[in-house]
Amino acid sequence: MRAENKTLVLSLGGSLIFPGRIDTFFLKNFKKIVLKFVRKGYRFVIYAGGGRLARNFQDAAGKIAQLKPEDKDWLGIYATRLNALLLQRIFGQYAETQVMVDPTKHASFKKPVLIAAGWKPGWSTDYDAVLSAHALHIPLLINMTNVDYVYGKNPKKFKNAKPIKNMAWKELRKIVGSGWKPGLNMPFDPVAAKAAEKIKLKVVILGRSLANLSDFLAGKDFKGTTIS
Repeated sequence: MRAENKTLVLSLGGSLIFPGRIDTFFLKNFKKIVLKFVRKGYRFVIYAGGGRLARNFQDAAGKIAQLKPEDKDWLGIYATRLNALLLQRIFGQYAETQVMVDPTKHASFKKPVLIAAGWKPGWSTDYDAVLSAHALHIPLLINMTNVDYVYGKNPKKFKNAKPIKNMAWKELRKIVGSGWKPGLNMPFDPVAAKAAEKIKLKVVILGRSLANLSDFLAGKDFKGTTIS
């Protein structure tokens, strides 16, 4: 498989940006890979997830005050926006100066990179990325996260868990469920999965390997799960 459309939506998991602190080594090399393909004519809408930064805020606030799910969501949303601002500054002249937060608008951008962040409570940036792909008429979404594949069961708990290379949306939804809660850690947000299935969007789940991302973009063999 290769990305045939040269305008791509890429959901970058917050666990890759901020696994416990900002991963500058990863981000430096992520920029290199993105700009490598920018020089080949690619354009990227990059969504920043919240990761550990979001959960740190949610956990801290929860220890001091009683929070509603919406309160936790807003803390997570602003964590994604801070991570997005970080990405926007990292890409500098190659990125639009404004971080996009409303994924329902048809984004026209002159620079090769548009950075985006969380919008409203009730879902993750995966769902926002799905909405952007739909608005921009992009048939494929790349989701970089902290697992190389989707597994039938949690590989951290079950040593015999097997990776799934190709699966239907119905199969994924059986694994991730249908409900959303702030701080949910899944290969793909259940709300996003339902929306992606509805619009027949193809999603490729990739791990954190930037060489793997490069292979995928170049049309080479890659490690990951394709959901359609």
